[in-house]
Amino acid sequence: MEKTLAELAALVGGKILGDPQLLIKGVAGIREAKQDEITFLSNPKYAKDLAKTSAGAIIVSPEVQIQNLAAIVCDNPYLAFAKILDVFYPLEQVIPAGIHASAVISSQVKLGTNVAIGPFVVVEEGATIGDGTIVYPGTYIGKGSKIGNYCRFYANISIREKITIGNQVIIHSGAVIGSDGFGFVPDNGENVKIPQVGAVIIEDNVEIGANVCIARGTLGDTVIGAGTKIDNLVQIAHNVKIGRNCVIVAQVGISGSTTIEDNVTIAGQAGIIGHITIGKGSIVAAQAGVTKDVPPKEIVSGYPAQPHQLSKRISAEMNRLPQLNQKVKELEKRIEELERK
Repeated sequence: MEKTLAELAALVGGKILGDPQLLIKGVAGIREAKQDEITFLSNPKYAKDLAKTSAGAIIVSPEVQIQNLAAIVCDNPYLAFAKILDVFYPLEQVIPAGIHASAVISSQVKLGTNVAIGPFVVVEEGATIGDGTIVYPGTYIGKGSKIGNYCRFYANISIREKITIGNQVIIHSGAVIGSDGFGFVPDNGENVKIPQVGAVIIEDNVEIGANVCIARGTLGDTVIGAGTKIDNLVQIAHNVKIGRNCVIVAQVGISGSTTIEDNVTIAGQAGIIGHITIGKGSIVAAQAGVTKDVPPKEIVSGYPAQPHQLSKRISAEMNRLPQLNQKVKELEKRIEELERK
């Protein structure tokens, strides 16, 4: 495939620097790109590679100064890169057509039009699957669950009973939706299981990564808001409420009955205690341990999580502890000498 720089700029709404008729045949990283490929720069740490890149053209933001290299200038280079990548490398997948003969589907299931169900899928009685939804092999959909339109469920997903999933939801392999919440009460040295009779509601345009576990509510529902994106290996406990357009990165753990408001970002390996609220638009940094409410638009990091600037100062002081300890020993020695005199 070939595209001119002008065609690509029109696709992303960017301004051209250089020859509009320059032919581009592919997309690559700034270090790997060849003369007939386009690359992008959105992270300032890679700015040093500009002078060494062999790319024919680059996608940059207006503040980046470009010399001797064709460019598409736009406000969001990363988004433009994604759109151009989709042009050169369209998603190629084997999409099931119709209902495979090995699928086990209850006679009481309601299927929309153009539903595709792959081999060894099980759909229990009372479930509903909307128009255009694709279910890949080995997936289980439990009794009474309601699946919306144009969803895509990859192989080996478990969706338990009475789960509600909206439209255009993508769930990747190995995810478990609606497993029992971790609820036990001690009794004479034993742990007695608390029935988990709530459900899970996943709203429209949510994407859930591989091996994510979302527990059903104890009584009410666990809720994932519209537009939220969840990375691989995330644990979401019972009765958690996640707002709209949140981003939750790999290996995050969210304890029960926590509320995550809209547009929150939670970075990798962060842990969040139960029964707290993470305010709208806030950011939880990687490996933070959140033990109390986070105000809206706050950035927190560290353990226990603190406002990010304070956390950085604490970390810097901790790095000085060996020197401070040595200084204290020296001062103690001097005091002893002075006292002897």
